[in-house]
Amino acid sequence: MINALIRWSLRNRLAVAAVSLILMATGAWFTLRMPVDVFPDLTAPTVTVVVEGHGMATQELETLVTFPIETAVNGAAHVRRVRSATGVGISVVWVEFDWGTEIYRARQTVTERLATVSGQLPEQVEPPVLAPVSSVMGEILFVGLTSQQHDGLALRTVAGTQMQRRLLSVAGVSQVSLIGGDVKQYQVVLSTQRLKAFRISMGEVADVLRDSNENVSAGFLVEGGTESVLRGIGRIRTTEDIATTVVAAREGRAITVGDLGVVQIGSAIRRGAGSVSVRDADWNAITESGVILAILKQPTANTLELTQQLDLVLDEIQDGLPAGMKVHKQLFRQADFIQHSIHNTTAALIEGGLMVLLIVVLFLASVRSSLITLLAIPMSLTSAVLVMKLFGASINTMTLGGMAIAIGALVDDAIIDVENVVRRLRENRARPEGQRRKVMEVIFDASVEVRTSIVFATFIILLVFTPLFFLSGVEGLLLRPLGIAFCVSLAASLITALTLTPALCFYLLPSSKTVNRDREPAVVTLLKRIYAPPLRWVLRHPLLVTVPTLLLLVIAISGVARMGKNFLPEFNEGAL
Repeated sequence: MINALIRWSLRNRLAVAAVSLILMATGAWFTLRMPVDVFPDLTAPTVTVVVEGHGMATQELETLVTFPIETAVNGAAHVRRVRSATGVGISVVWVEFDWGTEIYRARQTVTERLATVSGQLPEQVEPPVLAPVSSVMGEILFVGLTSQQHDGLALRTVAGTQMQRRLLSVAGVSQVSLIGGDVKQYQVVLSTQRLKAFRISMGEVADVLRDSNENVSAGFLVEGGTESVLRGIGRIRTTEDIATTVVAAREGRAITVGDLGVVQIGSAIRRGAGSVSVRDADWNAITESGVILAILKQPTANTLELTQQLDLVLDEIQDGLPAGMKVHKQLFRQADFIQHSIHNTTAALIEGGLMVLLIVVLFLASVRSSLITLLAIPMSLTSAVLVMKLFGASINTMTLGGMAIAIGALVDDAIIDVENVVRRLRENRARPEGQRRKVMEVIFDASVEVRTSIVFATFIILLVFTPLFFLSGVEGLLLRPLGIAFCVSLAASLITALTLTPALCFYLLPSSKTVNRDREPAVVTLLKRIYAPPLRWVLRHPLLVTVPTLLLLVIAISGVARMGKNFLPEFNEGAL
């Protein structure tokens, strides 16, 4: 089968070269557009359930809300762990599923389980809500909002009404959380003496405010051929609307909220604070109170592209903010970590490629031979990118690391084939004119001659990385992309050596100088002179080399075993 593949590649060499060029161009195109991250997403499929119980203590909320929800979701299919955190007025339950579970199926499972327990929750508790789909790796940007002219109430109001809504409208943003500042609150401070005087309870005032704060529909009014919609406007907009709300009637007089107390705008009870470290005019670091916006991305969003879009949106928001307010975009940017890590890994990849180029040119001493050999690198790397794109993987330090590890081995198969083809073409040229064979036959026989060593050597290396694909959990998610990138690149280099390399040898090598000259490159000639004497001595005295080598091997194995025994805990019957 391999012989037929080599023969087909030589006969259809133009098609092989064209297809290879198209694959490299397609791989390069996808490389520039694939998602880029620091690491693969290491978060197990998790569904977050949030329940708000206004005014409930932690003990009651945990007993009446958290525990029933945990019990309901704990027995769901593919659930591996359930965690929870309960505070004053809020309960959060994290439901983790098995690795590989599709997140939307997991959310559907949790929703079905919550439907069975919603009726058992207290009346004052809000219905359970599923948090947006996100992960630990999804925090891509922290933005600060500060001002020396506005208080925390104004900052929080602007951050919640303008910035948060605008940022959530950006495609790819999953959630925007606010930290710090003062939450705006309409407060009614009632007088107990007035309540007693008018014989009105606080509960009555609360019920009236709750029931009156809504717009209602009153049907239609038909007058001739005109039909009008009737509406009852009761939505509260200002503190005056609250103060003029009628609570009750006493002795023919309407008693309003303003008669019972004072209506004002204040801040809710603060449960956290936010501050931003900024620079003053003299470039001294100072800390200002402010509001922090934590922006989380959706799992499939491209971090770098989304960060660029958010920068443009934040610039637009800055132009529309009240005078004195300033947006700080450099608090935390995951894109910076990605760019630095990708730059370092890419630099190592380029440096490795240059070293391979130097060695190949030095030993082959031929531009054409080096070109044929080095083409295996971009062909293999772009093929790996296409396979990762097919499986939905991203470009990160692990995939680039796998390519960097493989870059030295990518040219091995091509070097073996090219070197043997050059040798056979040189031998064919040394024959008399009438005994010379056709170039295609020489290249075919030379490629077939080394096919066994090429295939076996590649498969042995691939087998070494096979255990990476059987790792589970976080280890599997972290190391599997490295193994995929390495193995796909190496397999692509093998296919390249069996198809593209013989085709290019037919085009470039017969007329090259390296085939037409009688001697080998100077470096190879020098190395052979150095290597020949010790090789002759070893062949004459095999026992003097074999016995000491076996002894050293036994000593090394025993030393490794002794070291491993010292690291492992010693168990005996008494310890057990």
